[in-house]
Amino acid sequence: MKVLCLLFALASVLPGANYYVTIAGLGGSPDYDTQFAKWASELEHELKANGPEAQVITLSGNAATRQKVQETLANLAAEVKPGDAFALFLIGHGSYDGTDYKFNLPGPDISASELAAMLNRIPARRQLVVNMTSCSGGSLAALAKKDRIVIAATKSGTEKNATVFARYWIDALKDPSADTDKNGTVSALEAYLYAQRKTAAYFESEKLLATEHSIISDNGSANGVRDPKPENGAGILAAAFPVIRPESESAKSASPEKQRLLAKKEDLEAKIDRLKYQKAAMPEDEYKQQLTALLLELARTQAEIDR
Repeated sequence: MKVLCLLFALASVLPGANYYVTIAGLGGSPDYDTQFAKWASELEHELKANGPEAQVITLSGNAATRQKVQETLANLAAEVKPGDAFALFLIGHGSYDGTDYKFNLPGPDISASELAAMLNRIPARRQLVVNMTSCSGGSLAALAKKDRIVIAATKSGTEKNATVFARYWIDALKDPSADTDKNGTVSALEAYLYAQRKTAAYFESEKLLATEHSIISDNGSANGVRDPKPENGAGILAAAFPVIRPESESAKSASPEKQRLLAKKEDLEAKIDRLKYQKAAMPEDEYKQQLTALLLELARTQAEIDR
C-alpha cells in the first residue's frame, strides 16, 4: 500500500505530457501550398525536440480537412489530462465577413466558434492557440478563454493579406536569442515578442506598409494587446508556458525521484518568471520577500538534484 501511495504521489508531481497540433490549411495556389507545408514540417521538427512526452500531430495538405480536424481534436479530448499542456498552431489563410472568422481548409472551412467549442472539451488546464493566418485577429473573441493563451498574427479580421508571422514564430523556436531570460526554454511570450519584432523588421526592410500587427490575449479578454505587460494584465500566462524545452540527456535517464525534482525545479522557475514579470505592479518589499522565498526553495531543490 505504501508503494502504491508513493507512486500516486510521484504521478501527481511529475510533469504532464505536452500535446501539439499543427494544421496547415488550404494554400489556394501551388506556391502557398508548398510554403504552408514547409512551415508545418519545420514546426513539427522543432516541437519534437521537447522529447518523448511531446505528442506532435501535424495535419497538412489534403489531410487537413474539416473532418480530420474534428476527429483529431475529439480524440485528444478523450486522451489529454488536466495536468497536460496543449497547443494548437494554425498556418494558412483565414477569412472574416465582419462577424465570423473561418480557417480555410480543403473542402468546408471551419469557424473560430467551432474550433473554440472543440478546444473547450480538451481538459488541459494550460492551453495555447497560435493563429498565424490572415484575418486571424477576427478569431480572438471566440477563442479567448480563462487559462488559454491566444496569439493572432493580425490585430483584426480586416487585415486580409497573407501573413509572414508564421515564418518568424518558427524562427523563434530555433534562434537562441529568442530565449531572452537564458533559462533554456522559449516561452510563448518570448516567441510572440520575437516573431512580432521580426515581422515589423521585415516590412521595414522591404519598405512596405505593414499589413499585419500581431496581438495576444492570455487573461480571458476578447480584446488582445500588442504590448503585453503587467500594467495591462497580459503576458503572465504566456511567460510561464514553455513552447520549446529541449529534453536534456540527464533528464532522459533520470529516476522517478530525480524527475520529480526536475519538475519541481521547472515549476519554481516558472513562478520566478511570473513574479519578475509582475514586479512593476507590486510593492518592492513584497516582491523581494516572494523572490527570496522562491530562490531559496530553488536552491534547495537544485542541491537535491545535484546530490
